[in-house]
Amino acid sequence: MTTSTPDAHATLASARPRLSGWAIWNMCVGFFGIQIGFGLQNANTSRIFQTLGAEVDSLAILWIAAPLTGLLVQPIVGHFSDRTWGPLGRRRPYFLVGAILTTLALIVMPHSPYLWMAASMLWIMDASINITMEPFRAFVGDNLPAEQRTTGYAMQSFFIGAGAVFASCLPWVLTNWFSVASTAPEGVVPMAVRISFYVGAAALLAAVLWTVFTTREYSPEQIEAFEAARDAGHAPTTARSRTAWYTGGLIWALAGAIAVGAVNILGLQKELYVLAGFVLAFGLMQMAVGALAAAGRSNALTEIMADIFAMPKTMQGLAVVQFFSWFALFAMWIYMTPAVTAVHYASPDPTSAGYGEGANWVGVLMGIYNGVAALAAFLIPVLAQKTGLRGAHAVNLALGAAGFLGVFLIRDPALLWLPMIGVGFAWASIVSMPYAILANAVPGRKMGVYMGVFNIFIVVPQLVAATILGAVLKGVFGGQPIWALAIGAVSFLIAAGASLLVPKEGA
Repeated sequence: MTTSTPDAHATLASARPRLSGWAIWNMCVGFFGIQIGFGLQNANTSRIFQTLGAEVDSLAILWIAAPLTGLLVQPIVGHFSDRTWGPLGRRRPYFLVGAILTTLALIVMPHSPYLWMAASMLWIMDASINITMEPFRAFVGDNLPAEQRTTGYAMQSFFIGAGAVFASCLPWVLTNWFSVASTAPEGVVPMAVRISFYVGAAALLAAVLWTVFTTREYSPEQIEAFEAARDAGHAPTTARSRTAWYTGGLIWALAGAIAVGAVNILGLQKELYVLAGFVLAFGLMQMAVGALAAAGRSNALTEIMADIFAMPKTMQGLAVVQFFSWFALFAMWIYMTPAVTAVHYASPDPTSAGYGEGANWVGVLMGIYNGVAALAAFLIPVLAQKTGLRGAHAVNLALGAAGFLGVFLIRDPALLWLPMIGVGFAWASIVSMPYAILANAVPGRKMGVYMGVFNIFIVVPQLVAATILGAVLKGVFGGQPIWALAIGAVSFLIAAGASLLVPKEGA
């Protein structure tokens, strides 16, 4: 393997040099492996949960470990990766540690004998993937000049799509090409799923190792030189803003306490306790951090909170887009398998042959939209040149809404690949355009922490979806999971409109 630029020993310059196509390729190969982990998780977790006895209306709450993990892990990893420098550089140590942990989790999860253990393994797997993934977002911003960042994030989108195709189709390929069993007795994960997780674990580790050993990084001194002019416009946090942390935390804590009481008094769905408890815990944590900051005791949490309060308006606008985009995606990831098996295959029983066939087909559909995303990654930069980053993102999100409505309306499972085209364009855009916009709007020396903080606006909608979707489907739509796709379509349309309102950089 050849080692690609950037040269860590290059002389300091006022602007990042352009990198070759192969250098950008090597930077992004690791995302192929990361998405294999996510692809196996997204396509098979609900299947594993149902195999171990989970009811449809409890699936969302079982998924809650994933967003909660990302909420905590990514900002912290981003904060410390901004301050790391050693033989492997700034971000690559986190790539490596996270990849090893994810590999182990992938091997163990399909052997979970109990539902609680499978949910726990989802938590461990998601934490490990987040350790690897967050620095990859900052890695592109660190190493590429502004004019190449759209290309860099589009390349990540290509590998995300390719990795998910590989992961999502594995159970179907093993069953249909190699006659590996796709069904098993109650409480046992089918062999096709188990082998898929083993293969995926090996591929994930290999891909991340490729990026670790074929790339270099700019030193902290070089990053400071590159970003000196832009960072000069970011004012330090004031004592007044620190007081605002405490006041804001008090408001959140009171809101959470009121919500907990309302759930109890009104006898609402128990899942809402999680959301109310999260609001209460967040408020108490913010109050504690505010008190430490007011006392002049700086630490990682106070610094992260300061960065949150100082985020650019561009990032604030993107937060709204991310919320509704990821709410829609999470609705699909949780309910696609139960929706298709129940509606399109009329086989809601996880032990039936029809359910196994439908679940495998969902894996293929997940692979199709990710395959489309891999190809769309080459088209989106062209569209962005004509409509701007925000306009291109809005168009793609609208295509995602059309795709979700297609799944809701079509009844022939053989035709479900058609709406996946729209979903693929939306997915390619979601994992590239917001990051290209954000990388040009935040200071380079804080690229890691801001990419991690940005994950909050991905995690919160997942948390909301995990706590309310099950109750909404049960209370309003008779427990029919297909309606989650209709809700997701509306959410995508809202995100598309919000994308057009995101302020320009520097606003």
